[in-house]
This record gives sequence, C-alpha cells and structure tokens, in this order.
Amino acid sequence: MSESHGKIWWNELTVRDTKAAREFYANLCGWTYDTMPMEDGSGDYHIAMIDGMPVAGIFDMKMMPELENVPPHWFTYIAVDDVRTAIDKHKEQGGIVRRECFDVAEVGTIAIIVDSANAVIGLM
Repeated sequence: MSESHGKIWWNELTVRDTKAAREFYANLCGWTYDTMPMEDGSGDYHIAMIDGMPVAGIFDMKMMPELENVPPHWFTYIAVDDVRTAIDKHKEQGGIVRRECFDVAEVGTIAIIVDSANAVIGLM
C-alpha cells in the first residue's frame, strides 16, 4: 500500500451559494481561492487555499440535479491505491455504489460509495 492509502484526501463543500460560502470561509479561516471551470462546462470549481496550498474545494450543487433535495454539506474523499479495485471489492461484499468510477483531469479517478453505516463517501 502507498503512504496515502486510507488517508482523508480531500474535502469539498457542496452549496447553492458559492459566493456566500467563499466569503464566510475567507472571513473565518483566511482562505483565498483559485477558480477553475468544471470539465463539463457546467460552472466553476473553487479551490480554497492557505499560504498557496489547496485545502478544500467548493462547488455549486445546482449544477447537479440529483442533489436537488440534498442540503448543503461537506463531503469527504478517502485515498485508495486503486479506485476501480476498491469499488470491485466493495461490490463483492454487497456494497452500494452511488457513482461509478469517473476520471477528473489532473486529479485522478473518483467513485462515490455508501459505507456500512449508510454514509456516503468518495474514493480517490
């Protein structure tokens, strides 16, 4: 296993008002932001920074119709050595996959699963 396997790898704030969220965390934490367009052209992704280092992401959940009835929330991703292998193992054990593997440029492969306590978690 790699040194990163099993570590909390990324946290993402999913909200409907990214401007208000960015202002709140800038005031609370001193975050600054880099903004980049989403790969699918649906909007912007904001990378929260401290001292030039990325600490979290913020995106507009209005871009995802499947989240229409979901409240704003923080979402966590765990690093695994191989997302596809982890998903296969999860399925073999009867696990639920909410979103199959997908690739994000300059980030890697991501999948969204449901854990044994019925909590949703991302794998990267």
